[in-house]
Amino acid sequence: MLLSDRVLFLDGEALVIDKPAGLPVDAPRDGSLSIENHLDLLRFGFKRWPLPVHRLDRDTSGCLLLARNPKAHGRFTRAFENREVEKQYLAIIDGVPADDGGTIDLPLAKTSTAEAGWRMVVDPAGKPSISHWEKLAVADGRALLRFRPETGRTHQLRVHAIEGLGFPLAGDPVYGRGGAKGRTLLHAERLVVSRDVKPPIIAEAPFPEAFAAMGFQPPEGAAPTRG
Repeated sequence: MLLSDRVLFLDGEALVIDKPAGLPVDAPRDGSLSIENHLDLLRFGFKRWPLPVHRLDRDTSGCLLLARNPKAHGRFTRAFENREVEKQYLAIIDGVPADDGGTIDLPLAKTSTAEAGWRMVVDPAGKPSISHWEKLAVADGRALLRFRPETGRTHQLRVHAIEGLGFPLAGDPVYGRGGAKGRTLLHAERLVVSRDVKPPIIAEAPFPEAFAAMGFQPPEGAAPTRG
């Protein structure tokens, strides 16, 4: 697997790759591979390694933004913090919501126990968390959804799916019925970052093969499945 073959956007200050599912952004404690192991091949002529600006869960595939210099990293980080980044995700959930779309507004907080480890929960005293969603298709008792999160809390869409819609993301081993070897079916489909002088960063990741294997086709206007 060469991440240099999965570039969706590239210019002098930004790089967007289609991160494969199963590859973590941060180096795991067990010493297994992460994005860090691929940074040298993503320099594309620069002396510095590019640096990830945000995080995607290990299982989540799709658009990951990296900055090619420290100044750009700072600007992009502030854009995420100020909710100036347009993010769009595809997800398959284990069930079919009655409505065709809506908004989930549930604050989230982190909790931890010795028995179950840590997870995110709905908590009135937690951080504001807002996700807009629409139902795109139904197949075999599952639904393909498009999420447009306003905020970027840890595990936001995973918790909003189960707590806001009543159905977990398919394959989710923490909040759903997925096993230890399952994959949470969440995909960062589109990323748009506005810039003051330069044209905006616009990246769209191909429809995942894992989603097609569940009986779904790329929605209208989406990038086709990666060959």
